[in-house]
Amino acid sequence: MDDAEKTRLLSALTTEHFVLQSAASSTISESAARSSLYVFALSSALVAMGFTARSDAFVPFVAAVLPALFLLGLFTVVRLVDTVLENMQYLAGIARIRAHYRAISPEAAELFAARDGRWPESFDEPSLRFGNLLAFFGTTASMVAIINSVVAGAGVALAVNHGLGGDRTGIALAAGAAVTVLLTVLFVLYQRWRFATLRLAVRPGRVPGPRK
Repeated sequence: MDDAEKTRLLSALTTEHFVLQSAASSTISESAARSSLYVFALSSALVAMGFTARSDAFVPFVAAVLPALFLLGLFTVVRLVDTVLENMQYLAGIARIRAHYRAISPEAAELFAARDGRWPESFDEPSLRFGNLLAFFGTTASMVAIINSVVAGAGVALAVNHGLGGDRTGIALAAGAAVTVLLTVLFVLYQRWRFATLRLAVRPGRVPGPRK
């Protein structure tokens, strides 16, 4: 490869690096916007429920709003997981470009050393410091999913209490708690499955080495 070709390649890599960084930033912005939209919709619905709590419209209002909120949360969670995976793919692309930067010169090898990089160049992932379980619960998708599971549990509790009639608060609360736990577990399994499929796709092109 002559000097002109090397210059064109470096220019192309620099442009691609910038594009990947911009795309990674866009996933963060989208994640924040989607989670904010869900929380705003939920808070507005709760305020509206408060105004209808002492009227005959409360039950039909809740029956209409809670399923809609749950579906909104479900779609939001799925997309939030997608944005995290997209962000990880962009970071993997940046890592491959940094690997080329390291080959330019001995000085570049030190400046762009893998030990000072981010995932997937570095094997030390800060999010995994306390284990995989806490790492999965620390994502924005998990935050929204848990809130959405509580919404579903509350809806089930209200439905059971209204359907059985009388003083069935204990049964209603137990049913709501069971639904909340079940949905949370299902989400964790779904998120772990999605992350596992991405890691299988990224690992063959992984350029990093362990910290020394």
